[in-house]
Amino acid sequence: MHERDVVIIGGGVIGCSIAYYLAKRGARVTVLERDLFGSHASSAAAGILGAQLEMDGPGPLSELCLKSRSMFPDLASELYRLTGIDIELIRAGIMHIAWTPEEAEMLRHRGALQRSRGEVADWWDRDRVRSLEPAVSDQIEGALYIPRDSHVSPARLTRAFSFAAELLGAEMIERCEVTSLRIEKDRVEGVESDRGTFRAEHVVLAAGAWTVTLAKQLGVHLPVVPMKGESLAVFPRRARFERTLFAEGCYLVPKADGKVIVGATERGGDFTEWVTTDAIRCLTSKAVRLVPDLAESTFIRAWASVRPSSPDGLPYVGRMGHYRNLFVATSHFRNGILLSPITGQRIADLIAGEEVPDIEPFSPNRLLSDDSSQQ
Repeated sequence: MHERDVVIIGGGVIGCSIAYYLAKRGARVTVLERDLFGSHASSAAAGILGAQLEMDGPGPLSELCLKSRSMFPDLASELYRLTGIDIELIRAGIMHIAWTPEEAEMLRHRGALQRSRGEVADWWDRDRVRSLEPAVSDQIEGALYIPRDSHVSPARLTRAFSFAAELLGAEMIERCEVTSLRIEKDRVEGVESDRGTFRAEHVVLAAGAWTVTLAKQLGVHLPVVPMKGESLAVFPRRARFERTLFAEGCYLVPKADGKVIVGATERGGDFTEWVTTDAIRCLTSKAVRLVPDLAESTFIRAWASVRPSSPDGLPYVGRMGHYRNLFVATSHFRNGILLSPITGQRIADLIAGEEVPDIEPFSPNRLLSDDSSQQ
């Protein structure tokens, strides 16, 4: 029998971040991961920190994304000092490309809205874009340039959170399959696994799209929507660009090692993790349209993973149901990497008994129902 303060089920970037922030507080933490840390959606992501990228207007999710983005510079330094891992925070900004006059008008309006809220977002016409990024197609209308949005290496970020948590005393266990949750009245008393029983004062469900299976064991229905995403990586032979390029149905992220990530498809309700030839055809076509010289690039690999979403598009972060010691952190969809630090910090705050008003809109109880009603 293992006695801990907190058991976290799920070793993706969210689970590892929670472990890190709890360990910083001195909590005795165990993370249980059925595969390898960061082996699913976390390592499949492109790592875009796009707090403004798709911001249509003010709201709790926009505010949380902006707060989390602001944490990354200090976090990158902190994790490097602790672990020696560079999360490769690249702050070159993002160009949101417009192909048509209609898209251009929409992006101009979005930029004006963001500037009215104190953010930086500048409209660049075609000539301005191509003067700075000549590899971009001459068929575009222009782009909204967002200098504060950036990107990191998701795999390195997850590994850094994991290593840092372990250095601070967390127990990080891979290849550990959770089989059931032991319930007594309004508490989760233990977590049963193929590696033994773990008792804890608090339990956190952070198993991505598979969190719904754990919730069902508690007799509740947590609506998690699986969203399969397929991406690929290429090595440019001629096309070189510094900034992330984001257009309808495609983004191109230039990484520190010279490769470019091309993503991503969205297939709702699909739990498969194989790549279709149609996805490769679609992504390469859109990438070459955006940067024509990518037609000469070297194909490296393609991959797929399942990202967790929710019916209303908001993540689940907070205490779940009537259980006094059970917390959930999942369904971040495209913003898992971006929201990982603030999610970890806020869950640690909640477990410490603090008031955390900025995550109240993300309570899983907003969409939670008895599983019996779904029969």
